[in-house]
Amino acid sequence: MNNLHYSVMTASLTPLDQNLNIAYEHFAHHVQWLLDRKASGVILFGTTGEGNSFSISERKKGLEAVLRAGVEADRLMVGTGCCALTDTVDLTKHTLDAGVHRILVLPPFYYKKATNDGLFASFDHLLQCVGTTKIEVYVYHFPQMSGIAITPNLMERLLIAYPNHICGFKDSSGDRESILEMIRHFPQLQIYAGSEQFLLDSLRAGGAGCISATANVTSMLASELVSQSRSPRSDHLQHHVYQIRRVIEQRPMIAALKALMQHITGDDLWANIRPPLRPLSSKDAQKCIQSYESAMSIGHPRNSSSPLHA
Repeated sequence: MNNLHYSVMTASLTPLDQNLNIAYEHFAHHVQWLLDRKASGVILFGTTGEGNSFSISERKKGLEAVLRAGVEADRLMVGTGCCALTDTVDLTKHTLDAGVHRILVLPPFYYKKATNDGLFASFDHLLQCVGTTKIEVYVYHFPQMSGIAITPNLMERLLIAYPNHICGFKDSSGDRESILEMIRHFPQLQIYAGSEQFLLDSLRAGGAGCISATANVTSMLASELVSQSRSPRSDHLQHHVYQIRRVIEQRPMIAALKALMQHITGDDLWANIRPPLRPLSSKDAQKCIQSYESAMSIGHPRNSSSPLHA
């Protein structure tokens, strides 16, 4: 099992070209940009990366492009959970063969009344098919999107069956008490909050940190919060990073982040988003940018050359 620790994991956006295909070179560049900006690691093709809007082939090519550009496999985690179990197996095998051993797995999410027995069977089949020599599974709990809850009982069963390979849990429920309860209940797991909002609380409780969409633009500040988590500045930093997130989450998250990336980089490819998602209107994008700049400056009144400024 990988012994590296990752406190601020960025759920990467995926840049698209004008034909709404993945812009693979831009994608690889963005992943490296995130790592350069203090992200401990990067998630490919999670919710923020529009993972379920892409085919298995596209997702494989995306990972290959990132690795070909020189990004270290140990800095990556790949979202491989699909509706079809065979697709999850296929994508996971490809990820492992490429040298990336950490996978983030949504449960099969079409049948909303799936039982714990059925969900356990799904994870069990995946691990039996791909083998367990090097795999590190992080279970993804995002009931607002998937319609499926990952319960403590299911996690206990998975840990009994695969104690060396069920390694972590991402809780995107937005429920602080749920996150803290998982940390208390499973001290052997790396429990990640799905938002910087709960980063300090999670760290204080013994959690691993956060895996966050908004870390595309907050990773440097969130990383500073981790390093200062025991200092008198920690509560101020937590408040600051959450104020930035609040600006972004008031709008459709992926569209807002892409508008901000277009503003930050000057690259118009960031305006593209695959349907059924839609970009922000020009007016709303400008409001989002202005609110973001204001939130950035309130906590750190520095100019754009500041290392904390996006």
